[in-house]
Amino acid sequence: MPEKFKILVVDDELPVCKSIASALAGEEYDVDAALSGEEALELQEKKHYDAIIADLMMPGISGLELLKKVKENRPDTMLIMITGYPSIRTAVEAIRIGAFDYLPKPFTPNEIRTIVSRALTRKRVVQQKVEQVRILEDLPVPQGLYTIPENSWAKIEDDGSVLVGIHHMLLVTIKKIADIEYPKLNETRYQGEACVRIVESSDRLHRLWTPVTGKVIGINERVKDDYSQLYRDPYITGWLVQMTPTNLDNDLKNLVVT
Repeated sequence: MPEKFKILVVDDELPVCKSIASALAGEEYDVDAALSGEEALELQEKKHYDAIIADLMMPGISGLELLKKVKENRPDTMLIMITGYPSIRTAVEAIRIGAFDYLPKPFTPNEIRTIVSRALTRKRVVQQKVEQVRILEDLPVPQGLYTIPENSWAKIEDDGSVLVGIHHMLLVTIKKIADIEYPKLNETRYQGEACVRIVESSDRLHRLWTPVTGKVIGINERVKDDYSQLYRDPYITGWLVQMTPTNLDNDLKNLVVT
């Protein structure tokens, strides 16, 4: 019998820990809980978890501090941060310094299962160098793009508009795209919110985070009709959404430039 993945849930509210553990039950995971960052660090030293799911805002050692300490000692541990809407900017910062991804509250059991599965897939393909994803994994990100690492990118066009697309390492963790849910034209999307939702063939839902705040002015119809375009060229012809930014200078400070 294969060894179970070890998961640690960290939140100062016990009901949150229990609900996440319940959502992961039956998924071949060994799940523990900690009610503080201090307790989480003690458990991590003893058990060396494959993934840690932690609330960003906790008394004592915060989720961000926990992330930094874990990454210093166990860089291969996948950190998933749970965040409320007011801390979306902090969540983006968490990804910049090493978190795998973040999950805004409230979330569904399917969403927590999806993000954990994707994190462990990411861990596995790095360790095993899975052949079918090697080409995508080694794909360089073009210079001059602003990214939420391993999730989304933004490219500033000559006319001041911004093209938004998917980072190739997010594609690596998605087995087969069944549908892409786009925002509507003229809708406003805010940095850190879901811009595009990608539905996997297993009905799991992946969210592409909006890198900059702005109004949606265009959808890439080529990708809408042919998802394989994303895998062939995710950074040029495979863009997804075009936006008119409304807070560009401030938003770019939260992103990583290539």
